[in-house]
Amino acid sequence: MRKFSKAGISFAAAGLLIAGAAGVGVTAATASPTVHLAASSSKIPAPVAAVPQIFGGNTGVALDSNFLAALKSLGLTPGVSGTAKLNGSTVQFPITGGSVVYWSPKGDYRPYVQGILEHDGSGLTLTAGSTTVTLANFTVNPGNSKLYGDVSVNGKVAVTQAYLFSLHGGTLKPLQVEGNNAILTGTTVHVSADAAKLLDTTFKTDAVKADLLVGVATITAQIAQ
Repeated sequence: MRKFSKAGISFAAAGLLIAGAAGVGVTAATASPTVHLAASSSKIPAPVAAVPQIFGGNTGVALDSNFLAALKSLGLTPGVSGTAKLNGSTVQFPITGGSVVYWSPKGDYRPYVQGILEHDGSGLTLTAGSTTVTLANFTVNPGNSKLYGDVSVNGKVAVTQAYLFSLHGGTLKPLQVEGNNAILTGTTVHVSADAAKLLDTTFKTDAVKADLLVGVATITAQIAQ
């Protein structure tokens, strides 16, 4: 098993949310990202740190009170599926795998965080009457700042790895390292235009707007054993 120094773990873990803790679908997650180099640069620099395997942890979202109020006004009840947990107004999705590579943000290489963070077998549900929409199997890719997941309606798959949420890292708090876990909190979660349209269509409303604040994310990534 490859070992990492605490400093090396910190650098790679910081990349998890500095770029916005975003996600992509399977195809986009495995595709080469767009690379931007300064005119004076001709090759990809060596990364600051790399975590080739994430061993577990969870991504939690503290749901915003205005988001919960908006759901209530629409007659929607939030819940969870699979291995996800809902405690009060906080929902948690177990991390099932992934990897991250981190370059210095002071350099010319972009995106300076690349990799994937998988959450298979868990999801968020929204229910109104006899209709339940499940958003599940989230995939996070810091390289393009989008979160994708599978969408099903009453158990029938509607679309796989749709662009569901954007995550903005402007309010990110300093990294905390506790044992083998790297903890980052402060990234805000927002509804994508695609997800807003899908939910409006399904629940026959126009009240779900793009960029609606869902809550604040905390990633606890087990990056060593």
